[in-house]
Amino acid sequence: MTERIVLAYSGGLDTSVAIGWIGEATGAEVIAVAVDVGQGGESLETIRQRALGCGAVEAYVADASDEFANEYCMPTLKANALYQGHYPLVSAISRPVIVKHLVKAAREFGATTVAHGCTGKGNDQVRFEVGIQTLGPDLKCIAPVRDLALTRDKAIAFAEEKGLPIETTKKNPYSIDQNVWGRAVETGYLEDIWNAPTKDIYDYTATPEFPPAPDEVTISFEAGVPVAIDGVRVTPLQAIKELNRRAGAQGVGRIDVVEDRLVGIKSREIYEAPGAMALITAHKHLEDITVEREQARFKATVGQRWAELVYDGQWFSPLKRSLDAFIEDTQKHVTGDIRMVLHGGQAIVNGRRSETSLYDFDLATYDTGDTFDQSMARGFIELWGMSAKVASGRDIRVAGK
Repeated sequence: MTERIVLAYSGGLDTSVAIGWIGEATGAEVIAVAVDVGQGGESLETIRQRALGCGAVEAYVADASDEFANEYCMPTLKANALYQGHYPLVSAISRPVIVKHLVKAAREFGATTVAHGCTGKGNDQVRFEVGIQTLGPDLKCIAPVRDLALTRDKAIAFAEEKGLPIETTKKNPYSIDQNVWGRAVETGYLEDIWNAPTKDIYDYTATPEFPPAPDEVTISFEAGVPVAIDGVRVTPLQAIKELNRRAGAQGVGRIDVVEDRLVGIKSREIYEAPGAMALITAHKHLEDITVEREQARFKATVGQRWAELVYDGQWFSPLKRSLDAFIEDTQKHVTGDIRMVLHGGQAIVNGRRSETSLYDFDLATYDTGDTFDQSMARGFIELWGMSAKVASGRDIRVAGK
């Protein structure tokens, strides 16, 4: 039986050419796997037909938009995950769901190898291959760009020679990856980190310099998950899409950052994540009133480590799974409403309410009706500072000898 290879297929030039390129280099049959994670653009059927037209023996296509929103975006939201304090893991969280479908397709079609279009410089090669090793440890991995010398110039020449049904003209110099959680742009003009981004690179967000009138929105959560916007019930996917639209119109969620790639390279990245950033902001503010102080402090540390693991391609790791359990436990009481104003590139919270709130008005107020017993404070301060006081006395005593 001829060897079969499943290929993570985007429908673009490089992966379309990779179908025939892999076949010629290995003698294997190629099954194209396309996964919709809310990236928009062409229909799955159009992509399927193109894959078959480029020589794939089979084409596996999956609409994973709801799966991605429910099982990948929502855990990211619950963790308030921002890699290096900035990046909401737009590409990093889409790779595990694609890996899941690649392995599923490999089993379905009897493939022994999985191929992806990543280079040897980026994070995605790690995310794909570590995920594949974890879910399908018997499967091999290849990367045509990295392992089979498929450059862009060669891809264009190959497509023209074979008459492939794919656009072969040189497009803009940027590398773009997008899904419903956000959009990532890199390379080209942006590689000079002194250059400011030009307006043409943005798609999910309008310019914040001349915004429309302020847009006030109320987001309702249940156990850390958005369930309604302005009182209208929504699924996680619908919540993200609606806030992409409304926050995007106000220029919310533009991120320009130089980040530390897993392979040791610093890379300049431009992100647009209007829905993600608005939701994370709202979620954080709801946690402020519903999560106990020490639990919240520790969760911030856990969320940071969670983001690092996911960025580094460890979605399926034991540690990530253990951190998931902790984070999920913290979300029991993260239920309530957050009101925020979207305007001029900012999402500013101006109201919060929850039946499970830890905020006690009678304890917090400075007006008549205050129930806090201020006489407790003096003894508390003496005890709280005792350790430092004793150590200071020791230091003074030793210094005087």
